[in-house]
Amino acid sequence: MGSRAFVNERFSLTKNLGRGLDMPLLLTVIALAVFGLIMLYSASFDFSFNEYKSSTYMFMRQLRWLGIGVVAAFVLSLFDYHLWRKVVVLAMLGTIGLLVTVLFINEIRLGASRTLFEGSYQPSELAKLVTVIYLAVWLYAKRQNLHYVSFGLIPLGVILGIIGGLIYLQPDLSAAGTVLILGGALFFLAGADLKQIVFLLALALVIGWVIVQFSVTGRDRVDTFIAGFQDPTHASYHVQRSFEAIIKGGIFGVGLGQADTKLTGLPFAPTDSIFAVIAEELGLFGSTLLMALYGALIWRGLVVARRAPDMLGTLLAAGVTFWIGVEAAINMAVMVGLMPFAGNALPFISAGGSNLVSTLCAIGIMLNISRQSGESVRLDENEWRSFGAVIDLRRGNGRRSVSRARRSQRADG
Repeated sequence: MGSRAFVNERFSLTKNLGRGLDMPLLLTVIALAVFGLIMLYSASFDFSFNEYKSSTYMFMRQLRWLGIGVVAAFVLSLFDYHLWRKVVVLAMLGTIGLLVTVLFINEIRLGASRTLFEGSYQPSELAKLVTVIYLAVWLYAKRQNLHYVSFGLIPLGVILGIIGGLIYLQPDLSAAGTVLILGGALFFLAGADLKQIVFLLALALVIGWVIVQFSVTGRDRVDTFIAGFQDPTHASYHVQRSFEAIIKGGIFGVGLGQADTKLTGLPFAPTDSIFAVIAEELGLFGSTLLMALYGALIWRGLVVARRAPDMLGTLLAAGVTFWIGVEAAINMAVMVGLMPFAGNALPFISAGGSNLVSTLCAIGIMLNISRQSGESVRLDENEWRSFGAVIDLRRGNGRRSVSRARRSQRADG
């Protein structure tokens, strides 16, 4: 009887922990993580042997970071996302402190200072996640006053300016741009006035143009991109080698581990260029499979956001979903010459513990939101202002298109 009670207790605990979890999202993340480990080993064994005298060095390091990230995701899946309202200010101050520390340490690698210790621990990756959380909480708290410039646009610009500016000083143009894109997307989803959104887009274009004009790195990347877009033979060496890998891969690829471009000078094969390795070894088929997995993750992330019990959950889930989607889209677009070169990692795939752990933390937050989606919650009339045209919740006067009576009936039940 004692053993049966113990088994029943363990079964009940497991059932409670898994209750409400979005299983398609969880399975998609597992598939991406496994796919990433396989491709990382294939892309890194030669580099690892040459740099660290061990062909499995980068793979084992990524495996350790994956373990840390899984533990963090599990903890955050149990951490009530409403509690972020109490700790997010401290999290943001800590992140700003880390970004400032990077500038003081000034550990230069590949012409930039982005890490805290021996090329590892990039606070800019953490800053993306913390920015999403902070903006979601801030926009939720100010949701009634976002149409006022002094309560909406100006404070948003200050927040993004501080974070984006500190990241830009490293310099990390792609990370700074990602932070600004996420800020604008969340501002839109929170129900900002259309005039403010148009002004924000215009301001972003002006700032982007100024950065390109006064940044040697930015100007060089844009000029090289335009030249390569007009004639692929004039593209940067990096993009030309990526094209070579993609062409060699064809439809079904040359076979796992059989790519030679990664051995003959493809820059940053285990990190920035890992999509080119995938295209060469697994071909169009494998590349499409990877994009389908990202599509499934974005779909489930938007489903979690749509079903969230309140606007805070919607903003958090949508924010982290867009972040992962934007990172993946930028990385793959760069490798096929559709965007100027950027250093964005390919989520779950590229080597790098900072990005992997931050991304898994974001997944943990989404899983917590999905767990709470089935709980009874009575929403205030002003709670749901909007949630973007992407999932068709922003219509007419900006209120939810779903009738309030139906929503209240479900919450009461």
